[in-house]
Amino acid sequence: MSENTTGTTPGRDPNKDATIVTGSASAATATSSATDATTAGAADATAPKKSGRLTRGQLTWRRFLRNKTAVVGAIGILILVFMAVVGPHLSYWKYLDIDTANFLQPPSSNHLFGTTQAGRDVLAMTLHGLSRSLLIGFFVAIVSALIATLVGTTAAYFGGWVERILLWLIDLLLIVPFFLIVAVVTKGFDASGNAAWVMLAFVLAILGWMVTARVVRSMTQSLLNKEYILAARYMGMSSGGIIVRHIVPNISSLLIINIALGVGGAILSETGLSFLGLGVQPPDVSLGSLISQGSRMATTFPWIFGFPAIILVILVLCVNAVGDGIRDALDPTSASGGVLTLTDEDEDESLVPTEVAIPLDAEDARERDIRKAQA
Repeated sequence: MSENTTGTTPGRDPNKDATIVTGSASAATATSSATDATTAGAADATAPKKSGRLTRGQLTWRRFLRNKTAVVGAIGILILVFMAVVGPHLSYWKYLDIDTANFLQPPSSNHLFGTTQAGRDVLAMTLHGLSRSLLIGFFVAIVSALIATLVGTTAAYFGGWVERILLWLIDLLLIVPFFLIVAVVTKGFDASGNAAWVMLAFVLAILGWMVTARVVRSMTQSLLNKEYILAARYMGMSSGGIIVRHIVPNISSLLIINIALGVGGAILSETGLSFLGLGVQPPDVSLGSLISQGSRMATTFPWIFGFPAIILVILVLCVNAVGDGIRDALDPTSASGGVLTLTDEDEDESLVPTEVAIPLDAEDARERDIRKAQA
């Protein structure tokens, strides 16, 4: 009997055994790879997905940028503010300087806007008057909005005799003649120079908050029965804390719109009072006082009246355009800011507008595809 020297079992093919071993190893490797891939997929699924949703402020900013008129108005305001702040420092002439060699001279290379009957540079006076009008406009709008917020929220939150007294005060100030109070205050204190425009700004702010306070009171009353207000009361939060932390943020849209639109109204009020001699007093100037000085010579020396009037018209138009743009941007039902089309990345269920642009042909094609799939 011969001895098996190869060390293999008789009747078995060595090549076939090697193939079986190789196939088993490949199957094990494939199973391990599939397990790793499944584990990695599960890890990716459970990992926190980065949200691409936009905040309310970002959506409001997008709607504002879609309003081309508001964007142009904002650019115009920035240019005018830059002129009012930087212009007096770049101008050779100051608004109080007198050029004794040039009286009532038309625009020239030495005086770009001409000179007045006293030899003062109209450009320098216009820039200074623009800065005064801007200061008064923004100061009056902000202070009156703060007063209206304080009075309106206090009256609505506390109610009772506090509300009755505040409403009586609002009604009293609404029926008092506006120009009479301004005339008494400005003439009674006999303010001049910087004190005159500060006094005028305070008077306009004190007499310009009543209508807004009524609106704030109504909005506050609609919020008093909300769950978060009741929860804050049950938790023992102070009345001031509830008003500041829960009520004011929910009416902030109204306040922002009121401030934006109030700037233009305050500037026009200051211009009218200064035109009548009840506003900014000499030697200080504003756009209203410049227009008042130039109105007497509007036909003979038009540059004294024309340039301040043009600046005033541009300023008021820009301020009103920005105010309308902010109002439309904060109101999701308004179509003035353009139709907002959301994508998968910036969709937010709580901020979806009432109107989304979907082409009619695409909608018909989708219904046609559904019918075909059902058939």
